[in-house]
Amino acid sequence: MTNKQPAERLAPGTVIRAALELLDEKGLDALSTRAVAQRLGVRMNTVLWHVKTKARMLELMADAVVGEIPLDDLPARPDQRVRELARRYRRALLAHRDGAALVVGTYAADPGTLRFAETFVAAFLDGGRSEREAAWTVWTVLYFTLGLTQEEQAAQRQSPGDRLAESVSPATHPALHRVLGHLTGGSFDERFEFGLAAVLDRR
Repeated sequence: MTNKQPAERLAPGTVIRAALELLDEKGLDALSTRAVAQRLGVRMNTVLWHVKTKARMLELMADAVVGEIPLDDLPARPDQRVRELARRYRRALLAHRDGAALVVGTYAADPGTLRFAETFVAAFLDGGRSEREAAWTVWTVLYFTLGLTQEEQAAQRQSPGDRLAESVSPATHPALHRVLGHLTGGSFDERFEFGLAAVLDRR
């Protein structure tokens, strides 16, 4: 579907919304400023006027995804708040096709991302973490969530577990073979909660 937008009425937010729609329909590999321009019914230069480059467009898209995370009605207790924010972060990534791959490939220092990061770091500080521990634990949780969610979204298109099962045997990879059922089994929800607890409960 193509949404015709007069160039003079086109706004950056309109470009990013169209890009996110394209992401959800066709995936990250199909994204380009040209494809977004075609969707909007404008010249590519019009899109570039608003987003400058494809890399910047991806940053703004990533910021929009993180900006969708609701920050109201959070638990009062810092430890519970941290877990809830991590869960909301994962849900925001899963709400868009290739959402994790989009965000992991960018470094957006924009309003939506900064708003979430401020709330997340504050929860750790409120829980008594030092400045360094708060910052580095936020990184650890976010990187873990991005990696697992990226795997989860990729698994929706293919079954890497089947390939792993075919590649290992007791003779060639005894350790991997012993834990194979745990590497390929279990829900991503369970794996997420296990990993989150492993990071946050290590003190």
